[in-house]
Amino acid sequence: MADKQYKGFGTRALHAGVLPDPSSGAVITPISLSTTFQQSSPGVHLGYDYSRSGNPTRDAFEKNIAACENAAHALAFSSGLAATATITHLLNAGDHVICMDDVYGGTRRQFTRITARHGLTFSYVDFSKPGALEGAITPKTKLAWLETPTNPLLKITDIAMVAEITKKHNIIFVVDNTFMSPYFQNPLDLGADIVMHSVTKFINGHSDVVMGVAATNKKELFDDLKFLQNGIGAVPSAFDAFLALRGVKTLHIRMREHERNATKIAEYLTKHPKIDKVVYPGLPSHPQHELAKKQMKGFGGMLTFFLKGGINESRVFLEKIKIFALAESLGGVESLIELPSVMTHASVPAEERAKLGISDSLIRLSVGIEDVDDLIADIEQALSHVHPK
Repeated sequence: MADKQYKGFGTRALHAGVLPDPSSGAVITPISLSTTFQQSSPGVHLGYDYSRSGNPTRDAFEKNIAACENAAHALAFSSGLAATATITHLLNAGDHVICMDDVYGGTRRQFTRITARHGLTFSYVDFSKPGALEGAITPKTKLAWLETPTNPLLKITDIAMVAEITKKHNIIFVVDNTFMSPYFQNPLDLGADIVMHSVTKFINGHSDVVMGVAATNKKELFDDLKFLQNGIGAVPSAFDAFLALRGVKTLHIRMREHERNATKIAEYLTKHPKIDKVVYPGLPSHPQHELAKKQMKGFGGMLTFFLKGGINESRVFLEKIKIFALAESLGGVESLIELPSVMTHASVPAEERAKLGISDSLIRLSVGIEDVDDLIADIEQALSHVHPK
């Protein structure tokens, strides 16, 4: 259960699920590397028998994330996609899934090219458009998958509205909360059944762990997912759980700085003559700005903008950037930049990218926690090399 006695997020992030080591008094949760655990009698043990089924370091991380997401239960996986795959195993062949149209390319690739081969069907719709979700529901619809804000267009959907619809139709409702982290958004509080994260991103925050997590308040879903976690076996190492638990301790501080820097960069870019459009939930120009203020506690560190020009201008800009690392992934303390059409969303068919608006001039920033004046100066010097025709 989440540590209800801790009211403040920062207190939960530092202390939930974390107890001094009983053998030494160590304040920091030890890395439990043992793959197996001694039993006093057949089937009688101290709560652990085999590390895939349960590990003390992983347990501490799971309890911590449960507390941060206001959840009763959480389960860790070897990656965000491993968490996604495990969740889809709640379903049976013939079941139908409705997915947000603008999602992480790896999620869409898994659904379309892997999971669909095993009897599930998928529809991709824009949940943020009135009537779109309800119009896609069939008698076989068993799960709805939402990102909000989406990757990379930062579209925002009313989570409570979707929860109301899915509850009425007895559909499992999953929210990928990676972009916001538990600090800025808590989908379970708004009616979602499961919230998942790529821990690789903001939760760990240091670009040195690949990991995923799913949390829920529903005991039946937890029991099913726990069985699948053990049965499928896509669990993280104890060392990764240790690193991620370390990362959570500064999540609230990092997210505030990510947001502060992203806001200043967004405001700078909106005034730049070489930028066609800036998309950031914290800008009043964002079409769902008021909804963002309502269901999020902050606007996050992810920012998308469109250069004037096309692929050539984007390549010049990205080749000249210096502080921002041209790299996939996001959510680290260092600033990252990428071209989704060529990088993170290259697996999405070109016609689908065009339909979504993922053009060759769309650039995605994961704004880090460096000095923001240096970040703006870096963007400025890179833009000085761009000459749109």
